[in-house]
Amino acid sequence: MQSVHIVTAYDEELKFLSKRIAAMGGHAERMVEQAVAALVNADHGLAQKVIQDDIVLDEGQREIDDKAIVIIAKRQPMATDLREIVGAIRISADIERVGDLGKNVAKRVAAVDGRQPNSLFRGLEALANLALTQLKEVLDVYASRSVERIGLVRDRDDQIDAMYTSLFRELLTYMMEDPRNITPCTHLLFCAKNIERIGDHATNIAETIYYIVTGEQMPADRPKGDKTDKVVIPATVPART
Repeated sequence: MQSVHIVTAYDEELKFLSKRIAAMGGHAERMVEQAVAALVNADHGLAQKVIQDDIVLDEGQREIDDKAIVIIAKRQPMATDLREIVGAIRISADIERVGDLGKNVAKRVAAVDGRQPNSLFRGLEALANLALTQLKEVLDVYASRSVERIGLVRDRDDQIDAMYTSLFRELLTYMMEDPRNITPCTHLLFCAKNIERIGDHATNIAETIYYIVTGEQMPADRPKGDKTDKVVIPATVPART
């Protein structure tokens, strides 16, 4: 629970930060959803819209940074309030990066010819859905301060890493089967990595929320990262029929 203050204006200033975080989070979710849809459907117009929409998150982050500095200077907050303000700065930075990752996917729409196997696009869609689910869950936790749910949100990142590793392996296989697949599959690899990184930022947000509410750092009790460095593809791959 956020503390209640005698000075109503102070409460409104803190609520402003929370509302802007919520708005930025919703915008970032839409950007990623639209970027993946543009990639799957070879929709260049939608891709351009995503690229242009990134400015909204840039402005949102600057607005939160500026407001936070003013609140700190004017109110000299301590304890929970100070964590709330610093946490908003950190979370807005993670959300802004999610928008950048969605924009990066949109930028590669023109480089992918849209004729790749449907299984690859289904894999990207599944990965994006999982990452977006994690992002939505962590934003819900930020709104409710339900710290008991944070562990589940953070653990979902393991699923994202596993799915990304599987897609990485499949893309490499297609590249080895036919040299014509190398360019589009390379771009799809970058898209998959951008989507996987969204899960990392959602995890960062979860850890920041935990710090805001408890005043403690979340225990680093699990390894992070995908397993693509362990992937080994045979020197020769039989052609698909």
